[in-house]
Amino acid sequence: MTSVNSIIITPVIPETAIALGFRTGDRGTHTSRTIMLSELRCLLESVPPEASHDDYLRAIREDNILGKRTSSNRDQTAQRLTELYALDPAVTLFRLLRRFWNSESSAGGGRPLLAILCVLSRDPLLRATAGPVLGLDPGDEFPRLLVVETLREELGMRMNDATIDKVARNAASSWTQSGHLAGRVFKRRARVAATPLAVAYALLLGYLLGQRGKRLFHTLWVKALDASENELVSLAGEAKRLGILDLKHSGDVTEVGFPHLLTRQELELSHGTD
Repeated sequence: MTSVNSIIITPVIPETAIALGFRTGDRGTHTSRTIMLSELRCLLESVPPEASHDDYLRAIREDNILGKRTSSNRDQTAQRLTELYALDPAVTLFRLLRRFWNSESSAGGGRPLLAILCVLSRDPLLRATAGPVLGLDPGDEFPRLLVVETLREELGMRMNDATIDKVARNAASSWTQSGHLAGRVFKRRARVAATPLAVAYALLLGYLLGQRGKRLFHTLWVKALDASENELVSLAGEAKRLGILDLKHSGDVTEVGFPHLLTRQELELSHGTD
């Protein structure tokens, strides 16, 4: 695999980032669900970009656009999708996800990458499995035992073995939906193909957490794109040409900004660390 770098900045999520849509703690949706990519696709295809949070919930619960058989299933689906993605344009992470999703090709792998990047920001359980999965070389088998052990170390005694095992299975499915794993029974590491919009979203997530300069190219979210730093800079350059971000890259100096995407309040909440 073409690694971003041997050093990955551990995602420290400050209290201020919660207001932007990040989530912390020892609970997560992967105790019962995956990233629910097919439901997200259907929902975003059916609900207009200008929709409110209530519009998304109404589409799931009342219009039943996801085809759930019972009202309880519809309610649970709405709750889980909200946990994973917020489904609220007032939440920074979802507003930007929706903007990039609309511009990303529906035929390629960009949208699954946007989904996994968002959920890595909002589900601590999936985030805990990232190291064992992203550290694999292409063709390596999914290290279920390592993932279980990593979850056990992260969670301590707060979850029993059966629940931890279920989280590991759901995480394997999520990483398969995003393209990082391949196979039905025996899952093996696959290399994803980053897109300019996925790179922009990954950089933006790090930016919201206060990373700046070259440190933006070494976060967990960027690592999830399976690209070298040169490839990332090139794709960021394409995002710049699309008017998504500002980029200055010369020698050892790299500056990235998002003046057209973030509000003043969001910029204040994502104060940088040089």
